[in-house]
Amino acid sequence: MAAENTSSVTEFILAGLTDKPGLQIPLFFLFLGFYVLTVVGNLGLIILIGLNSHLHIPMYFFLFNLSFIDFSFSTAIVPRMLMSFVSKKNIISYAGCMTQLFFFCFFVFSESFILSAMAYDRYVAICKPLLYMVTMSPRVCLFLLLGVYGMGVLGATAHIGNIGFLTFCADNLVNHYMCDVLPLLELSCNSSYINLLVVFIVVTIGIGVPIVAIFISYGFIISSIFYISSTEGRSKAFSTCSSHIIAVSLFFGSGAFMYLKPPSIIPLDQGKVSSLFYTIVVPMFNPLIYSLRNKDVKCALKKTLGRITFS
Repeated sequence: MAAENTSSVTEFILAGLTDKPGLQIPLFFLFLGFYVLTVVGNLGLIILIGLNSHLHIPMYFFLFNLSFIDFSFSTAIVPRMLMSFVSKKNIISYAGCMTQLFFFCFFVFSESFILSAMAYDRYVAICKPLLYMVTMSPRVCLFLLLGVYGMGVLGATAHIGNIGFLTFCADNLVNHYMCDVLPLLELSCNSSYINLLVVFIVVTIGIGVPIVAIFISYGFIISSIFYISSTEGRSKAFSTCSSHIIAVSLFFGSGAFMYLKPPSIIPLDQGKVSSLFYTIVVPMFNPLIYSLRNKDVKCALKKTLGRITFS
């Protein structure tokens, strides 16, 4: 790191979630527990779907990838966060910071679009049940998945390109527990309104397009449910979508609160707390939401545990 303001830094110091010494160790064990639950839950769901052939259908194909994204997303953020609780200075190189930022953005965008793909899957299952296996063929599912990860790459590349043109001077303390876009913009000595506008546009696309797709899908789903005569049929249709609606609300609600308001309205300290929801809480809860409210997953879990016990 150079000393003069005209030169760029070669490393950053992550401030962490809090600077209060008495909270460091309790928070370390709290978030370590969250991370263990996230890893066990998501890897468990991945293994469960892989081992049970009756779960090899489009709905669980997307759930498999959601669990992979959540596991990878959490792994890109939490270990570095845990270091900030037990080390005096949580130093990360410039290259390391940009790498974490890339994967953070990639998994955020990927999760946004995988949730919209899951909404489309539910629309086809409820509104066009007789054509479900034709409409959601393996080829279509693969194309949807390529679109999901393609949008992840585009969103991450756009943010990295935006940050890459900035200059970071002598101050290298990032007021966050990870390398995120807004704290880096605040730290830069030549960021402008254009950079903030780029962030707003990219995030609006990353959140707005999936939300619109999800609303359209559920608009058709709700209109179809009204034509179902039996109460049991309506209840089954609603229960099929309930897990997805909860996951969507948690993820998009916290993400929109953080990024779709000017930084002056949300101080970064408050932003750090709100970002905990979509970086830690959502990846931890998604496996619980989809397993506890899903009969197929619970049945597969019982069969798998039965096989292990018998063996």
